[in-house]
Amino acid sequence: MDGVQPLSPRVASVGGDGSVWLTRLQRIEAYDDADFDANLVAEMEARGLGGPIRFSTPTFKEYSTSEMKGCSKNSFPAFSVTAGACALDCDHCQAKILEPMIPATSPAMLDAKVRDLVMLQDLQGFLLSGGSNRRNEIKYEKYLPVVEKLKRDFPHLKVAIHSALLDEPRARAMASAGVDTAMMDVIGSVETIRDVYHLDRSVDEFEATLAALCSTQMEVVPHIVIGLHYGRILGEANALDICARHRIQSLVLVVVMPFYARTGTFVTPATSDVGRIFMEARHRLADKQVLLGCARPAGMHKRVTDAYAVMAGLDGIAFPADGAVALSEAIGRPYEQQHACCSIKIGGNMNSQPMTTSCAG
Repeated sequence: MDGVQPLSPRVASVGGDGSVWLTRLQRIEAYDDADFDANLVAEMEARGLGGPIRFSTPTFKEYSTSEMKGCSKNSFPAFSVTAGACALDCDHCQAKILEPMIPATSPAMLDAKVRDLVMLQDLQGFLLSGGSNRRNEIKYEKYLPVVEKLKRDFPHLKVAIHSALLDEPRARAMASAGVDTAMMDVIGSVETIRDVYHLDRSVDEFEATLAALCSTQMEVVPHIVIGLHYGRILGEANALDICARHRIQSLVLVVVMPFYARTGTFVTPATSDVGRIFMEARHRLADKQVLLGCARPAGMHKRVTDAYAVMAGLDGIAFPADGAVALSEAIGRPYEQQHACCSIKIGGNMNSQPMTTSCAG
């Protein structure tokens, strides 16, 4: 296993070893049938990491749990400049991540849809994304004048963008247009780039893109997909090293979802392996925000994954599973809810007491 060997081995049980957190986990109904790694929970408890936590519920999809509701307004949608098309057709995604996004296949379409949402649904910002070409690039150039005009007409808008691979001039063009936050996947294994992405690019080219983005005034939020190599842990440690070398705003961790993958090609990463990477990321980027993003397997796997994110001291979780709020309260982590992409923070600092933002509509 690449990059997580120094951490504790897996013990697949909820034990009675005196851990306060294990006892509190057992009292939360959402975890009645959950399988936690007792050693890992104990180590997270010993480290005692984490202040306030942000639960993000952007309007990319409908969301509701027993603890938290989504927003009925389209306050922070995602637009795809290629609709559902992607030339890479990566094994882990097959372009399915684009399906819930709003098509904006021309600058005029993007402009009109954003303006309508500002007027009708109190739009606070949006994510600009799309499918890649065969070099893992997205041609945003013709959309940037629209972004610039929208930012001029609606200064409150926050704009995030999935950059894909690019060079410094293209990064500067995004910043000049007024993009607030740039996101990209950082891949630490050339085997994964070749086999999963079907891409003839190097790890160094991914780091060069990160460096180009960090040379601008944009907030830079790289993503690492845990288990990207067919569910195996391969390259995540190197990806963490790359992120730690650069002036990033925060790091988003997601977990590969075999549901979207080519049938029979991926396994689901063990929740304990995911939890150890959370803890390693929290350790290596101690002065940065580390967040759990939208993508991760559903069901009990998600509940346990989110519990590890809370206990590992991650700063935010997108679309939190049942139990996450109760666990935050049980271990003394104040929380807030925001109806925006986890990569972009709207408003001021979190209060010291639990609270949620309202969403009338």
